[in-house]
Amino acid sequence: MSRRGRVTVGVLVGVFILFTLLGWGIDAYTDYLWFSEVDFTAVFSGMLLTRLTLFLVIGALMTLVVAGNLYLAYRLRPLLRPHSAEQATLERYRMILAPRLGTWIAVISLIIGFFAGLSAQARWSDWMLFRNGGDFGVQDPEFKVDISFYIFEYPLMRYLLGVAFTAVVLSVLGSLAVHYIFGGVRLQGVGDRMTTAARAHLTSLVAIFVLLKAVAYVLDRRALLLEQHVSPGLYGAGYTDVNALLPAKEILAYISVVVAIAIIVFSNAVMRNLVWPGVSLALLAISAVAIGGIYPLAVQNFQVKPSLSDKERPYIERSINATRDAFGLAQTDVTQYSANSGAPPASLSGDTSAQNVRLIDPQLVSQAFTQSQQSRGFYDFGEKLDVDRYTIDGKTQDYVVGAREINDAKLTAQQRNWLNRHTVYTHGYGLVAAPANQVCGTGLPYFVSGFLGAETRTGNSCTAATDLIKTEQPRIYYGEQSTEYVIVGQSDPNKNVEFDRPQEQNADASVLYTYEGKGGVEIGSFFRRLVFAIKNTESNFLLSDAVNEDSRLMYTRTPRDRVEKVAPFLTIDGDPYPAVVNGRITWILDGYTTAQTYPYAQKINLATETRDELTGQGSFALARDDVSYMRNSVKATVDAYDGTVTLYEFDEKDPVLKAWNKAFGGDLVVPKAEIPTDLAAHFRYPADLFKVQRNLLTKFHVTDPGTFFSGDDFWQVPNAPDAPQNGVKQPPFYLNVKLPEQEETRFQLTSGVTPANRENMAALISASYVDGQPKLEVLELPDDTVVPGPVQVHQRMVNNYNISQQLALLTRGGQASVLYGNLISLPLGDDILYVEPVYVKSSQAGAAPLLQKVLMSYGDGGTYVVLEDNLTEGLKALVELGKTAGNNNTPPPGNNNNTPPPANNTPPGTISAELAQAAADVDKAIEDLRNAQIAGDFAKQGEALKALDEAMTRFQTAQNTAGGGATPAPSGAASPAPTTGG
Repeated sequence: MSRRGRVTVGVLVGVFILFTLLGWGIDAYTDYLWFSEVDFTAVFSGMLLTRLTLFLVIGALMTLVVAGNLYLAYRLRPLLRPHSAEQATLERYRMILAPRLGTWIAVISLIIGFFAGLSAQARWSDWMLFRNGGDFGVQDPEFKVDISFYIFEYPLMRYLLGVAFTAVVLSVLGSLAVHYIFGGVRLQGVGDRMTTAARAHLTSLVAIFVLLKAVAYVLDRRALLLEQHVSPGLYGAGYTDVNALLPAKEILAYISVVVAIAIIVFSNAVMRNLVWPGVSLALLAISAVAIGGIYPLAVQNFQVKPSLSDKERPYIERSINATRDAFGLAQTDVTQYSANSGAPPASLSGDTSAQNVRLIDPQLVSQAFTQSQQSRGFYDFGEKLDVDRYTIDGKTQDYVVGAREINDAKLTAQQRNWLNRHTVYTHGYGLVAAPANQVCGTGLPYFVSGFLGAETRTGNSCTAATDLIKTEQPRIYYGEQSTEYVIVGQSDPNKNVEFDRPQEQNADASVLYTYEGKGGVEIGSFFRRLVFAIKNTESNFLLSDAVNEDSRLMYTRTPRDRVEKVAPFLTIDGDPYPAVVNGRITWILDGYTTAQTYPYAQKINLATETRDELTGQGSFALARDDVSYMRNSVKATVDAYDGTVTLYEFDEKDPVLKAWNKAFGGDLVVPKAEIPTDLAAHFRYPADLFKVQRNLLTKFHVTDPGTFFSGDDFWQVPNAPDAPQNGVKQPPFYLNVKLPEQEETRFQLTSGVTPANRENMAALISASYVDGQPKLEVLELPDDTVVPGPVQVHQRMVNNYNISQQLALLTRGGQASVLYGNLISLPLGDDILYVEPVYVKSSQAGAAPLLQKVLMSYGDGGTYVVLEDNLTEGLKALVELGKTAGNNNTPPPGNNNNTPPPANNTPPGTISAELAQAAADVDKAIEDLRNAQIAGDFAKQGEALKALDEAMTRFQTAQNTAGGGATPAPSGAASPAPTTGG
């Protein structure tokens, strides 16, 4: 290459390195500014220093080992080489390498060390846990070693052993190449094929490799407790492992040490050739196959398989106990619950838990929230709302809540310029809440908070007269839809540019605002503006008048991203939720500490175990991490106005959290005793943890090894009741109820499970907090009773003859579709109450689903079924059915099968005036609804729906009175089958 070419290449390489380093430097600097803003610089510096140290140490060690062996191979080269064609060919390579051999060795070693360092820095978490881990206070059942060894020490030991193997293998290959090029190893010519010095060097490296293999065999003994061995499909060492593989690994470790010594002695001191070292390695390989492979296989086939259950029994018990401990299942309370399938009791209509059943489905009403409470087209509540509880006027109940945020995707083309997106539309406004068991006459939720202005409540029956959940600071600068960076703050106190909310007196005008909080990074200086201009490739940071000396830049604004950044060791629950705490909107998130190396515990995939009908629809999917230990150790909060992140210790006994807290200075998390009472009142049992525990309990509720081995008492999580063919699991539901055997009403997660490969109910699992501590409870139904499960109940209710007719009328001749909300299974008294809200969604574009009816069933899901307008009427109707059945000693007619009721003696062709008028009323109501849809009048649509429901009720009453006589069908109410969804 010419001098000019070398200079060009050098310049290009230099520019590439410069821009790479510049990018890294800017990322590191802006990260430091962000961590300074949230006051978590200890995390930034701790991670950075640890990663840098590991990069330098491991990289330097790998470089020195490889370079040292390459240089040693060169120094051990023979001074005289026999003449041969092979050596003549190699001479040209020696002429190229020899003058700059030091440079070649340095470059190759540095490249290897660089990649080794990159690999090492990714192990910063293993190193931190190794340095700061404490005792679990629990020993593994085989070696009687504290569990902390497997969690804190084993992963790093395995990694360092792998680094050592890599260094030795690369040294062997590199040294062999140098010895060959410089004549220490020859393939042709007279005399020995390898010089004494080359033989000593290479065999020593091979001996070190074999010694490392001995260390690997020792670690393999511990690894047997972490791998899937126990039958059936459990983790940990089974009979064959304990009685055959463990002794085999120990024997192979001793053999490896003997072989390593033999290699050095026979190749350099006794026979000085490679024959016996080769024989030693061959014997080691044969021993590994025979002792470590054939012998355990023979034990498995001839001793274990003929009596598998008896042999594996103690090891199955180990796996059961370890799994229950690792995932917090050990203290689960199991209670037998007998469902008698009797008539609905008279006390049902007055039962507090029954009245508290949630009707509003957070997945289906988001659009109704948006249409009713947005006031501007760019406001949005997300795909799914959240459920929380508040105490208003001395009454605590569930509320469906949503944060009114700005969705950048809904800004118009005119609004989507840089200035508007980043300096004007900066924040949302208000937390909108609605009671979970109440709707207004149109089928909309009844809104009690988060109002934008007084005019939104004037003359509107769907909103409270005053804001019942008051917020002193309703603005939301940090939220789930805050994906863009924003620039806030003004040096001119009279200049407001941020859109705040519509004016109360004039909905077309806007109230403007200037941010007054401490959130965001100050970017008033030219240097910082330049840095962020480069980072975001945006010149407006330097050119726009919107950026001034008092400007602050908010970035990484979503609550989940902020908590993951300040606590990268946590796995964050997929469903953050907002709450009003001390007058401020606060995002609450659950953080999990996890581990992959808990001995004998079942290993599960987080993404698989937490996936259900709601995943990806307002709930984040968890990473595909395999874990064998999980604790809800942290409750994290993010202030919606200033972005303050706080980590509260929730599990005071979790050794993993204690290790992380110690690693970052000891004050990373706020002690549990310092959690504010108002905040703790909004803590709820985390959904993803409950899903993992629920799924594990389907098997690990069985504690007897023999029963577990047979698998005849396993459960499964049912599919979504209204669409079981889709294969997605039914999600758990938050309810504020009192279950049997509970002393008080609790806010808890509930879920039904069915026997494996069957659809009847097997148990109901609930999770809640009692005195600030998590509590899992199982109501197990007896095996000799068959209580229908969620899928069966839904099918029986919608296929009931009377119910199916009413559901068909709700479709309004194909102008609407029926959507089914969350099917709640609530054990009350001697049986189970099933409640399923029925929504109607017009075919009109953008129409929101409206709650129109409530499907309810008690007992076996087929005998006592009603479809009513609201929860109160449904409970009363069930009680009336129970009275009818009790008086007649027979099930109520028309409700226990899918056949139409028998006709009476009304002459055919006779039509009463009342029936004809009712049919006409239905037709008129349908026509009014269509006109309202065409006009886009949302209020009139609700009024028309209410009128239609009343008309259909009158039509059904007149039809039942007419009996078998001629019955005129309303012209607009054909009978298409209801469409399920949601």
